[in-house]
Amino acid sequence: VQLQASGGGLVQPGGSLRLSCAASGFTLDYYAIGWFRQAPGKEREVISCIGRKGVSDGKIFYAESVKGRFIISRESDWNTVFLRMSSLKPEDTATYYCALISYGATCSTSESDYDHWGQGTQVTVSS
Repeated sequence: VQLQASGGGLVQPGGSLRLSCAASGFTLDYYAIGWFRQAPGKEREVISCIGRKGVSDGKIFYAESVKGRFIISRESDWNTVFLRMSSLKPEDTATYYCALISYGATCSTSESDYDHWGQGTQVTVSS
C-alpha cells in the first residue's frame, strides 16, 4: 500500500491549491481517506475525511478551521482523493498528509485509526 500526496506549494493569502492523494497498487474507493496537517511546533490534526465509496462516502468531516473553505472529493477514474483548498490563510501553513483506514469504511477523526500514510506535501501561505 503506497499513498502519494502532492500539490503543495507557496500561495498568497486568499489563494487556492488542490492537493492530491494518489495510490498505486490498490483502489482508494475501497477505503476511508483522511487529510491531516501539521504546522511547525504543533501536533498533527485531522482536517477532513471521507468514508468508503458506496458505503460511507456520504459521511464527510471537516474541521471547523477549514469548513466552508476546503472540499474533499474522490476522482475514481484517477484513483485519487482531492482536497481543494480556497481562501487560504497564513494559519493554513503546514505539512499536509493523506492517510487511509484499511479495515473500516467510516470516516474517522482519530489519527490512530489510520494505518497507512503518505509522505507530506508542504503548503505555505504567505505574501
